[in-house]
Amino acid sequence: MSEEIHYLTPEGLKEYEERLSYLRNVRRQQVAERLRLALEEGGELVENAEYEDAKNEQAFIEGEILRLEMILSNAQIIDESGSKDTVGLGDKVTIQEVGTDSVEVYYLVGAAEANPRAGKISHKSPLGKALMDHHVGDKVVVEAPDGDLTFEIKAIE
Repeated sequence: MSEEIHYLTPEGLKEYEERLSYLRNVRRQQVAERLRLALEEGGELVENAEYEDAKNEQAFIEGEILRLEMILSNAQIIDESGSKDTVGLGDKVTIQEVGTDSVEVYYLVGAAEANPRAGKISHKSPLGKALMDHHVGDKVVVEAPDGDLTFEIKAIE
């Protein structure tokens, strides 16, 4: 398995631990029960759709458990109490695209926690990379498929 460090916020760590616990202690048992009931129905296993579906779900759950265990075993908690002079992991960054009036706010997190729809972007994303280690007032350029975009950093929290 990969030894890559997975940066997580304290909230992200808690979410991952809760999800892992749920999969181990609840979902595993539910799928095992589905498998048991499907076997009790009898008939040829080749023709038993419920058994096949339960086996597929079991494989997915076991894979997800392994993925979460790997992330948690290589997790490093983001220290959100650091300096807010430069953009870093755990910072909330307010940016404005040059030439527009729209202001956007992003929370810079590790790749495992990234969720752009929730305003959480990875420090490895093109925008995240461009913002890292810059100051309020700096302009950063992000390469996009339609051409370069320039953003100004308005605030770091």
